[in-house]
Amino acid sequence: MINAAIVGLGRWGQNLVNSIQGKSDKIRITAGATRTVSKAADYAKRQGFPLYDSYQRVLDDPAIDAIIVATPHTQRVEIITAAAKAGKHVFTEKPLALNQKDANACIKACADNKVTFAVGFNWRFQPALQEIRRMLDDGRLGKLLHIEGNFCGPSVYRFGPDHWRLNPEEGPGGGMTGRGVHVVDAMLYLAGKIDTVHAQSLRRVLDYGIDDTTSMLFGFKNGATGYLGTFIATAETWRMQVFAEKGWVEVGDVEHLTTWPMRVCYVDRDNLNAHRKPQTVAFPEISTERAELENFAAAIESKHRLAVASGDEAHGVAVLEAVIESAQRKTTITLQ
Repeated sequence: MINAAIVGLGRWGQNLVNSIQGKSDKIRITAGATRTVSKAADYAKRQGFPLYDSYQRVLDDPAIDAIIVATPHTQRVEIITAAAKAGKHVFTEKPLALNQKDANACIKACADNKVTFAVGFNWRFQPALQEIRRMLDDGRLGKLLHIEGNFCGPSVYRFGPDHWRLNPEEGPGGGMTGRGVHVVDAMLYLAGKIDTVHAQSLRRVLDYGIDDTTSMLFGFKNGATGYLGTFIATAETWRMQVFAEKGWVEVGDVEHLTTWPMRVCYVDRDNLNAHRKPQTVAFPEISTERAELENFAAAIESKHRLAVASGDEAHGVAVLEAVIESAQRKTTITLQ
């Protein structure tokens, strides 16, 4: 059993706790730290762990094996590097960082101190996404041609102008940091690294806050193409569709924190004029948040490295940085 401390107990931090506390035999929360203890004190008490207003308290506790970071984006680099230096394993919410320099600093600190480092891309634990990957690997779909996705909702309406999520420094690229990075990571999982990005990002609804209309085109190193849109002043929806030479696969709905079904449609080579209806495939229910945290715990036990300098976690930050730069400069960015 890995004993972990949660740093940041907002809505998502509490969601992570709820996914494992009393439900997992691999990892549990034994302490918490937050800037305003009064806001989460009752919650921590119900979940059975002490809550501190000092991060140093959890770093100094030898009984704590790992730190789970669910703070605003710009606070994470300092928290992650301090945890690594204290010999604590680290799980951080996405995105790992907002630029490559900070991402590399976090990865290096964890590597230098020989602690396991993980980034919370829970979509990778969706059975449907894993099955799509197998369908590409074993040839059922044939050559990958294109992936397109969107992840949208009324995010800008949920917070007041002083909330950190509407601070342009915390949310460059509009919905990319809160939503779009999930789709990018799923694309990396299926298609490999991205080498070109062309983006546009605008604020069209509110007169304050972050951009609400962001879209981009991707070129993958393997020759496939991609499109992503994240519009955060509209109704909730998300979708990803994979097109390949033998057919297409689609996932998506309104709710994404459930076990996804998927729709599959193949080309009928014997009757190319037929408009075949897709088949729906369902999967056993799973908590992807519990799965990612238990995967983190298993990696700690086996001394397995997760986020590394050459991995998708770092490359995803490079893509995010390229999206921001492309939108600002209004040009295509080629990743190194």
